[in-house]
Amino acid sequence: MIQVQNYILGKWVTGEGVETNLFNAISGDQIGTASSAGIDFKEVLNYGREIGGLKLRKMTFQERGRMLKALALHLMEKKEKYYEVSAWTGATRVDSWIDIEGGIGNLFANASLRKQFPDLPYYVDGVAAPLSKNGSFIGHHIMVPKEGVAIHINAFNFPVWGMLEKIAVNLMAGVPAVVKPSSATGFLTEVVVKDIISSGILPEGSLQLVTGSARELIHSVTSSDIVTFTGSASTGLKLKSSPIITQNNVPFNLEADSLNATVLGQKAVPGTVEFDLFVKETVKEMTVKAGQKCTAVRRVIVPENLLDEVQNAIAARLATVKMGDPAHEGVRMGALASMDQVKAVRQSVAELSKSQNIVFGDLDEYEVHGADKNKGAFFSPILFRNENPFEATACHEIEAFGPVATIMPYKTMDDAIHLAKMGKGSLVSSIVTPCDQEAVEYVVGAASMHGRILVLNEACAKESTGHGSPMPLLTHGGPGRAGGGEEMGGKRGVLHYLQRTAIQGHPTTITLITQQFQVGAEMPEANPHVFRQHFEELMVGDTVYTHKHTVSEADITNFANVSGDNFYAHMDATSLEDTIFEQRVAHGYFVLSKAAGLFVDPKKGPVMLNYGLDEARFIKPVYPGATLGVRFTVKEKIDQEKKSDDDIAKGIVKFLVDVYDETGETVALATILTMVRKIDQSF
Repeated sequence: MIQVQNYILGKWVTGEGVETNLFNAISGDQIGTASSAGIDFKEVLNYGREIGGLKLRKMTFQERGRMLKALALHLMEKKEKYYEVSAWTGATRVDSWIDIEGGIGNLFANASLRKQFPDLPYYVDGVAAPLSKNGSFIGHHIMVPKEGVAIHINAFNFPVWGMLEKIAVNLMAGVPAVVKPSSATGFLTEVVVKDIISSGILPEGSLQLVTGSARELIHSVTSSDIVTFTGSASTGLKLKSSPIITQNNVPFNLEADSLNATVLGQKAVPGTVEFDLFVKETVKEMTVKAGQKCTAVRRVIVPENLLDEVQNAIAARLATVKMGDPAHEGVRMGALASMDQVKAVRQSVAELSKSQNIVFGDLDEYEVHGADKNKGAFFSPILFRNENPFEATACHEIEAFGPVATIMPYKTMDDAIHLAKMGKGSLVSSIVTPCDQEAVEYVVGAASMHGRILVLNEACAKESTGHGSPMPLLTHGGPGRAGGGEEMGGKRGVLHYLQRTAIQGHPTTITLITQQFQVGAEMPEANPHVFRQHFEELMVGDTVYTHKHTVSEADITNFANVSGDNFYAHMDATSLEDTIFEQRVAHGYFVLSKAAGLFVDPKKGPVMLNYGLDEARFIKPVYPGATLGVRFTVKEKIDQEKKSDDDIAKGIVKFLVDVYDETGETVALATILTMVRKIDQSF
């Protein structure tokens, strides 16, 4: 018997007494107890804010990203241990893979986001806004880490993924977390957290764990905290409407279980690859994790003329699914997480049975392989048929959180869209069709009530992650019943944990704050030339003022010969009538090429290479006789980590290329990306 512990205030503690008895979902044997009684939650949250938060906020996004990558690599080395414990939750190897390696994958994905953030502890959002006539007063936005704690209250179905997909985001943002997993499966979360803490990869205080009852945890939050909840809509609504949440305007991200729908397109008739894909995907969604996924298919919407064929195909495939102990050969579906879940799903099935018929499965008569059906938390897949889903609406209102789905007919795509929306908001829907026009019609019509829509056909089937798999770089959440929240979503997910603040002032001051050059800021002349300086020596705003070059017709002709660009505006002065050009105009790329010839210092130095060009704009025509100069300014610096001990220490420097003519007006603007050595590397 194990006593699942809590990790708080920098130490592992066992709660007082027994709040929850824990059982093996397959055998029914008790495996331990959990409790958080005696914990001072106010103290826990203060510890996160004052210890973990302070350390995380001082780290840059690059450092946080590297931290997440290191943590992901560490957990991957330990993963087999997690698979062994995951089996106690009733999960098969495939179920556990989604939970364990899917969760670790979130760490990797969020670590990669560091490339989209500056080498600063805070984020610079968007572009500057001019606020004055002469440019001496501008506005911008920065986003800084919130100075509270991310409190994650997670459901029982994904004890690893549920934690890692959330903390990956808040840690990347620089915010500490307190994780409260469901006590029923929190013993697996505890095993993972023990490895996280012992690794020393995270700063102390950045992650705390409460495995017993949350009790007063929610009542200790402040306006600087962020609460996320994953679970039932009713419980989530109660927490979201707590007085302390509403009175303090505490951000509350709710991801609730929803009545997700999958739609078979009218063109996906029997014999097509898409028909078979639909059947396979539906059965997978019913049986993976024994249907215990917030994204699982609950409503199966098919053309009315195909209702019988789809029903028979799904039933035939469900009949081949062996249920039982995942350690037993051939078992593809395990148990529900607990006997409490069995009871809850039976009640939901009983309610649904009042208005629709079971066409596959039985609550009592089913076979279990390698285990005792009377001791384990097993539940037969149940397929309902609803002939009149517009009138018999229980299937759009009651969710049986297990291997239960309802098949229903539609006549037109408008009907299918309407049925999907009757779920009152879902995390995900899918349409399986070989016809792209059907897909367009469904997606545009149904998107307003869904957080994600999968379009599945033969072309993407081999690489599709399926209906039920939210991806870390895409938004995960949904409107209405689904909670109205968003988790993950790439950079969007990280921004949830940052406070956006408008800043106003002189461009020089705003440049210093944002560490991005703002037009109108001071531009001190670089000495020596910027190409003679290492990454650490360069200062944002330092500028090279180049020599000048007068453009000739020979320049234009020679560039056309070299590039092969003989566009009429460059080469044929007789074709310029009814155009904006007064005479032959220099190629825009000649202007940039000549600019490079002016600003480059050719001798070997710290600059290794130019690897990109961003935001190139040709603003004013350049005619023969124009005299060009360049203001070449350090715009932004981004640190890079060494990929190996042999790698060169370097960083990325963005330079603003401002090409101007003899009138002083800008004719072209661009940003070039260069790779620059650091001081500790000779050349």
